[in-house]
Amino acid sequence: MIKAGFLVVVGVVVVLTSGFHEAVAKPSACETCHAQLSPMVAKDFNRGQMAKTMTCAGCHGSAHMSAKDVKNVQLPTIQTCRECHPEQADQYLSGKHALGLIAVQAMPYTHMQPKAFIEGQKGCGGCHTLGLIEPKQRKTEGRAYYPYGMDCQSCHTRHAFSKAEASEPEACMTCHMGFDHAQWEMWSGSKHGVTYLVNRAIGPKNKDRAPKCQTCHMSGGNHRAFSAWGFLAVRLPEDDAEWMRYRTTILKGLGVLDIAGKPTPRLDLVKAGKVARLSKEEFQAERKRFTDVCMRCHSATFVKENMKNADLMIREADKLFAEAIEIVAGLYRDGFIKKRPAYPAYPDLLTFYEVNTKVEQVLYEMFMDHRMKTFQAAFHINYDFSTWYGYAKMKKDLVEIRELAEQMRAGQKR
Repeated sequence: MIKAGFLVVVGVVVVLTSGFHEAVAKPSACETCHAQLSPMVAKDFNRGQMAKTMTCAGCHGSAHMSAKDVKNVQLPTIQTCRECHPEQADQYLSGKHALGLIAVQAMPYTHMQPKAFIEGQKGCGGCHTLGLIEPKQRKTEGRAYYPYGMDCQSCHTRHAFSKAEASEPEACMTCHMGFDHAQWEMWSGSKHGVTYLVNRAIGPKNKDRAPKCQTCHMSGGNHRAFSAWGFLAVRLPEDDAEWMRYRTTILKGLGVLDIAGKPTPRLDLVKAGKVARLSKEEFQAERKRFTDVCMRCHSATFVKENMKNADLMIREADKLFAEAIEIVAGLYRDGFIKKRPAYPAYPDLLTFYEVNTKVEQVLYEMFMDHRMKTFQAAFHINYDFSTWYGYAKMKKDLVEIRELAEQMRAGQKR
């Protein structure tokens, strides 16, 4: 056992040359100690490619040399990764993954959730607040979270930081599964997913027979993860006048528009989080990134028709959803649901489960679960998911909302 006071980084000189970490000797005494304290950390690092040219000091610095100065260890951020991988870091920072924390902060009642749920990363914070930076930027119980949200280590898991691991669809599964974004279930059960997974098992030479997550969302290795419709499936403007009426109702429910249809300060959050496309040019540019990938295997006509029908599934979902919002909005307007201070007459969809009535709970589930599955599954080519977990459930929700509203108006609240 090495004495703490004797832990020095032996023979390691880290030089920053043209933005690159270059280690001129290894192994370091860090590994000697951590082989006992956290053996898998040392093993993972040494099995990765970076161990060929770097030591621990490349990312963690050399200020921590003993058990007495652990507080001096440098915790890497995306800026650390950027010194060697500037192109990938810049691509990542221009995409949606880098805005994960903004999405959480936009929710009106995030501050009311248990600290473990958000800051302790046992709930939403597990995906939305990963990444460490300088303490002066944001402190939480002595730890500082990267303000953009997720960072490189979310996909390139430390300390191996394997490109091969991050290139497989399972790397996306941890965050993209379940209630409101079941992309893993949709893709893996689709013909694309089944074909990819079966052929990967047959042999690596067959893996390119069908697309995986990264094929479409990170085409050519571009780390700018983005999509045309975004998480909310909202775009402006809309040429279809009837569809635009549905969307106006939805935007009121999201608190982006007030009762008169005028923008509210929440529009700034929508812009900052890039959760909607606010021009035709922006939407078309993002759409083209995907259709270019589709046309590697499919004809332009086939791609255009499939995209059109997936778009129209959003329209059908919005028709049901807008009616449901208007029913609940009427309950607010007529006093059957008590309005909170500074609350719009429309229900605030971003409060999610922080509501006091059953009818609002059903509306929340219709929004975050069933509408999401209706349109997300349409684009992931999973017809069963889009039907039975999405569109059919939305119809069920609407029937329930109508009945609950009638009961409340008749004085039969429950």
